[in-house]
Amino acid sequence: MATRLTMSFKNSSDRMSSYTLDDPRADLTDAEVEAIMLDMIAKNVFNTTGGDLVSISSAKVTTTSISELI
Repeated sequence: MATRLTMSFKNSSDRMSSYTLDDPRADLTDAEVEAIMLDMIAKNVFNTTGGDLVSISSAKVTTTSISELI
C-alpha cells in the first residue's frame, strides 16, 4: 500500500496550491499537520505562480492499494 499526505493551500491570487509527501508517519496528528502547514505559510517556504501561500485549505491522507494482475 502507498500512503500520501496532500496539503492544500490558498495563495495570494486566491488559487489552490497543493504539496504532497509520500509515506507520512502513520501516527501523524491533525495538530501536527496544521502546525507544519502554518509554519510553511509563515516562512514562505514555496513560491507559486499565484503568489505566496496565505491560508490552509485542507489536508488529507490517501492510501492506495495496488493489486498486480499479471
